[in-house]
Amino acid sequence: MTLWNGILWLHLLAMAFFVGGQLMLAAILVPVLRGLDEGGPLRMAARRFGYGTLGAFVVLIATGSAMASHQHKWGDSSLQVKLGLVVLVAVLILLHMRRPRWHLLDAAIFVGSLAIVWLGIVIAG
Repeated sequence: MTLWNGILWLHLLAMAFFVGGQLMLAAILVPVLRGLDEGGPLRMAARRFGYGTLGAFVVLIATGSAMASHQHKWGDSSLQVKLGLVVLVAVLILLHMRRPRWHLLDAAIFVGSLAIVWLGIVIAG
């Protein structure tokens, strides 16, 4: 195992937390906890996931930047689109934090995240 395998592993682990957590919230927690105790447990779960998401985002930026530099990918158009989507998703997350009841934001963040994952596969291939 090389250092770069470890960096890729950390990148994929952070991505799995970020996207997998969105799936868990949308598919399981929201349907089960919505309406329970005026949304208290759901808000607590979402807030806890939000803290984890911040950590995952830092890891994704650090490892992604390191890999892009190591592989000389900064000029790759797919990476440029991916970075644009990362900025868009970050802005949507910030907006969602201020307007948590705008459920369309949930869907937009999730679709944007899936597109980022897809572009990561394209770049790696």
